[in-house]
Amino acid sequence: MGFRISVDTGGTFTDIVVMDESGRQTIGKALTTKERIFRGMSEAIEVAARELGLTMKGLLDQTDLLIYGTTRATNAIVTRNVAKTAFLTTMGFPDTLVLKEGGKVNPHDFTQDYPEPYIPRRYTFEIEERMSAEGTASVPFNEAQARSVLEVLKARGFEAVAVCFLWSIANPDHELRMGELINEMLPGVPFTLSHKLVPIVREYRRASATAIDASLKPLMQDHLRGLEADLRATGYRNDILVSTSVGGVMLVDELVDAPIHTAKSGPAMAPVAALTYSTIENLGDNVIVCDTGGTTFDVGLVRDGRLTYSRDTWLGGQWTGHLLGISSVDVRSIGAGGGSIAWIDEGGLMRVGPQSAGADPGPACYGRGGTQPTVSDAACVLGYFDPAFFLGGRMTLDTEAARRAIGTVAERIGRPIEETAWNILNLATELMIKAIQEITIAEGVNPRESTIVAGGGAAGINILPIAQELGCERLVLPKVASALSASGMQFADIVKEETASLVTTSDRFNLEGVNRVLSTLERKLKEFLATLGPRAQAAHRIEFLTEARYLAQVWELETPLEFSRFATEADVEGLVESFHKVHERVFAMRDEGSPVECVNWKARLIVKLAPEVTGEAGPAITALAAPTPSTTRSCYFGGTTPVPTPIYKSGDLKPGYKIVGPAIVEEPTTTLVVFPQTSTTVSGVGNYVFGIG
Repeated sequence: MGFRISVDTGGTFTDIVVMDESGRQTIGKALTTKERIFRGMSEAIEVAARELGLTMKGLLDQTDLLIYGTTRATNAIVTRNVAKTAFLTTMGFPDTLVLKEGGKVNPHDFTQDYPEPYIPRRYTFEIEERMSAEGTASVPFNEAQARSVLEVLKARGFEAVAVCFLWSIANPDHELRMGELINEMLPGVPFTLSHKLVPIVREYRRASATAIDASLKPLMQDHLRGLEADLRATGYRNDILVSTSVGGVMLVDELVDAPIHTAKSGPAMAPVAALTYSTIENLGDNVIVCDTGGTTFDVGLVRDGRLTYSRDTWLGGQWTGHLLGISSVDVRSIGAGGGSIAWIDEGGLMRVGPQSAGADPGPACYGRGGTQPTVSDAACVLGYFDPAFFLGGRMTLDTEAARRAIGTVAERIGRPIEETAWNILNLATELMIKAIQEITIAEGVNPRESTIVAGGGAAGINILPIAQELGCERLVLPKVASALSASGMQFADIVKEETASLVTTSDRFNLEGVNRVLSTLERKLKEFLATLGPRAQAAHRIEFLTEARYLAQVWELETPLEFSRFATEADVEGLVESFHKVHERVFAMRDEGSPVECVNWKARLIVKLAPEVTGEAGPAITALAAPTPSTTRSCYFGGTTPVPTPIYKSGDLKPGYKIVGPAIVEEPTTTLVVFPQTSTTVSGVGNYVFGIG
């Protein structure tokens, strides 16, 4: 076995993690080059290769597997930088994307305009057809009218087509015929049929997913094929996999056909990494993952050793943005990363984000022409960064530019620059704490009972105050924290899901129908498994799940099944008890007297790629006093007077060393701020385990 390379291209940085046969990970980091992703990616690979004493070509020659994750799809959705897409729907239902689900965060706020639909209303075309919920054609498919619509699409130069007909999940014949006509009349134009992509109940969710997927196809097909061609041109000849929104990896060809699964694919890997590092440190399988990048702060959960999934992933804000609609790892994002911009609103209050300085020009301290004050500039002013050692010395920070940027805010609020920088950092911290509370406390999870695993290039700046405020006493910052998502890809498996909708209740359970659906889902997954070769056959498992709710509830909870088929009423009772437990965990109550309604059924294929991780990965350590710091630096921790702060280089630290705050530990790709009244210990595998209090 040779090297494994994982790549995470974020909005600001491209992260590379190279794992060797022994499991040792090497990080490469470079600024993301949006005009051509491979340029920034190759720079990061070269950095890692030099660390290993190799050239980039030498490293790629010895690499067995490369896994790629990207924010390209997410950014395209949010910025609407996608293909000109037509939305074809059943006659009489042209406003599905316009009305969405009718929700509003503040129902009494009339100052905001109603959000625009993902595909403009003028790009929506009605097709004369209609299926009933029973799967019968109540209105026959009008082929002549459909052809005339496609003639319009051709004349107007549409680049993609989304087809979402009413109740196509009950009978897909009309959608299938529409697909045949598109192939005939618009050859080469990509399209998505809703019943194939996301066969679930709820029209808006299916329509939204279909529209997003179709609109991404020209962009992501070019992107993924282009990246593949660039890698082959360098001489790389082995497997290429792409990370997906379900917390796994998949073949390039699969994602070319359904690029929506690349949305949020990078953040979806952070929980995979978090579970791995919590397991390694023997800190349990209930984990809160906090991933602080240059653009966003992402937070997710692992419950009882399982990733949490949701169909409620909104891009661009709940209700105001656009719903992915697919089953994906539940990771929430807010605009509070290192590059988030501090500003003063009309009422004179300081704000942070969601706007970001990105990679170009980036924060003012990057010295690339940025002038707006950011969280990274605040940390620079507070003395947390060594200007000569940023990115291991490959980038020199401009402290004076950072002070000028923070000074623009300080002048407006009439406070000293250092106090303003501290307030900016605190405000970003409060935003992050609120995001964590929304995914934990608001959903019945006590953060005190979880381990926080922190990652991202900016995580070490303020993760300790976050943990203190939440009352979390277990906190790990992995040595590879700055590339947490890329590291997670190293421990990810091939994951593929198949879904079908069949509504049934526990008191009138459709035993035959459910077993037929589960059998079909399993068959589809086994057909896919057969394409992966004999090694995958020996290292796979299939999980079965249902999305269920109490009768008359609105939203479903994913509930695992302990079997692949229902044989007796006892199996149905087992399903009901499983749902009660899930509902009680999330909402702290169970309704024993209410029937359970199952809406969707899922089968999830998992093909193991990485070795199992246990809590015995690291050697036993002996507690050691901190070594002599490499230097001291004046830093601010909320007061008006700077504090002489010991600075430690990670290369001088070995397992067992305990660093008591205030102190700063400088890794080549991140900085750990150990605040007063806290401490960190270097674990047996080199991670940082924090003590609070």
